[in-house]
Amino acid sequence: MTDEPSREPARDPQDLERLLIARQWVGDIDGMAALFEPHAIVDSGDGKLILGRDAIQALFSEITATGRKFAAGDQRPAVVNGDLALTSTRLPDGTITTEVARRQGDGAWLWVIDRFSVAWP
Repeated sequence: MTDEPSREPARDPQDLERLLIARQWVGDIDGMAALFEPHAIVDSGDGKLILGRDAIQALFSEITATGRKFAAGDQRPAVVNGDLALTSTRLPDGTITTEVARRQGDGAWLWVIDRFSVAWP
């Protein structure tokens, strides 16, 4: 028996956001980070880039510790080109996220780039 929760893989790039939110709501920080490639990059909007899965896990741990819960938004259809996909969502507060996902050898999708907020002055 294992203590690690059973984790559904993202079989479509559109699954990533739903899985991220579901895992955050149950406090599965490791599962959240597992949706990213080992050398992924996150732009959390505070002027610095978060590099690598360990740093991404630490970021999600900090966010979750504040009690903030991610909310589902209006997800746009993914734009897929071969093994790459562009995903984006308009969140309830009007923020727009954008991400790049890559299909893995086993067919699952993982994010490689995540920008929490796309805003134009």
